[in-house]
Amino acid sequence: MADYDVIVIGAGLGGLSAGALLSAQGRKVLILEQSARIGGCCSSFERDGFRFDVGASIVEIIKPIEDVFKKLGTTLQAEIDLISCDPVMSVLRKDGSNLTIPFSLEKTGALIRSIAPEDGKRWDDFVDFCAEMADVSLETFFGMPADSMLDMLKMVNHQPRLVKYLPVFLSSYQQILERFFKDERVLQCMGYQSLYFGLPPALVPGPYAMIPYTEQMGIYYPRGGMIQIPAALLRVGEKFGLQIKYNSPVSRVIIRDHRAVGVQLEDGSEISASVIVSDINAKTLYLKLIGDEYLSRLSRKGIQSYAYSKAVPMLYVGVDFEPPLESHHNLIAATPEDINQYWWNHVETGQLDYETVGLVCWPTRSDASLAPQGCHVLNIIPEGFYHLADKNWDAIKDTFIEKEIDYYSKFAVPGLKEHVRFAECSTPLDFERQLRLPQGAIYALQQDIAAQAIFRPAARSKNIRGLYLVGASTHPGGGVPSTIASGLIASNLIQTFEN
Repeated sequence: MADYDVIVIGAGLGGLSAGALLSAQGRKVLILEQSARIGGCCSSFERDGFRFDVGASIVEIIKPIEDVFKKLGTTLQAEIDLISCDPVMSVLRKDGSNLTIPFSLEKTGALIRSIAPEDGKRWDDFVDFCAEMADVSLETFFGMPADSMLDMLKMVNHQPRLVKYLPVFLSSYQQILERFFKDERVLQCMGYQSLYFGLPPALVPGPYAMIPYTEQMGIYYPRGGMIQIPAALLRVGEKFGLQIKYNSPVSRVIIRDHRAVGVQLEDGSEISASVIVSDINAKTLYLKLIGDEYLSRLSRKGIQSYAYSKAVPMLYVGVDFEPPLESHHNLIAATPEDINQYWWNHVETGQLDYETVGLVCWPTRSDASLAPQGCHVLNIIPEGFYHLADKNWDAIKDTFIEKEIDYYSKFAVPGLKEHVRFAECSTPLDFERQLRLPQGAIYALQQDIAAQAIFRPAARSKNIRGLYLVGASTHPGGGVPSTIASGLIASNLIQTFEN
């Protein structure tokens, strides 16, 4: 008899979501987390009285998260105190002519009309286009598996309007935006968001161009830090008997007769289970924890072909003044073409640029309790990457922190340099070591059109019986709502096939 009904490898959002839901089904579930902290990139930590978020900085598109908590017999709002972020964001220009986007479709349209009348006229058309596409996506991609063409047909049968938007996948994020907007100042408000999917606007699939619209559906910050989201999933799951074991890295998934039957930990101990759920990078799972000898020839080539997603450095800065900012999220102004040029000239060549596009998160604008009285927290995300052509992240880390603080002090956060009380950085190499993200890949696998839906590693393994995948590696991809939704999808599949 197995030790557990289900073992979940990893306490990221996908693992916690799946673990809680499977526990609610009455299963005996154990989550094995390699570190001492839950949440992966969606977590928080404290230093010198400041609480910083590890990676994820806000949550939006909350319906999939609401669906999970509803299925757990509660509500998202009852479990997490979500603070609405208004304004949505500020766009910071080097000449000081910043632009702040309000949390209002009507006010945002009026703002666009005031600077670019023709684009303002097309804002309403953009909203209409994105509103229906968002509704269709939430009813299909965020709640249904996409392991096969049959699954895709089921999505179309469930929501026939999906057919209307399938051709959008053949367009890029940039092409969709530029279909509606022409003015550089308007496009500067919408270019950076493509990087939320790990690629420049020219390579991100077209449907994600709805993000400037979905931001208007609401951007939220959990009071107490981003760790409150995984903490709530764990807390609710524990009410159903969910167990978690920290500092327990898995070295091998035990396979017998092409079925997953347990795991071996790095300390050599073994734990058996009827079902294994993996919330780690799919390439690591299949090529290191399982072994490609268990994969079909086609699956082996497929897994090996996936590119890792982007990596970024993250600066954690505690300051003793109120930053001269207006929003929780503050973007360095960049058009889609600016982002593309950064990608081709720097990411693809490994040439680090200390003065580039980036994001300044100001969590204490939303929640003052994250810092000592009179102080504030800033999470600064200057764009970067894992492979440096002629440098080493460990060697340049101190220089990187200094140069980035200098750069952001010039125009983004005037006065920043003189008010720093604490500064640290997680480099892509740090994320690889601490979170076991290969090459610091924050979204696991690249999210271009060739790695979407049926082309992404299946939620229900096609090679190993009793093995299921959640998290950024599988459908619907990386990001807070997407990874939580993956847990819902996997738990439904397990309920169907493992009873």
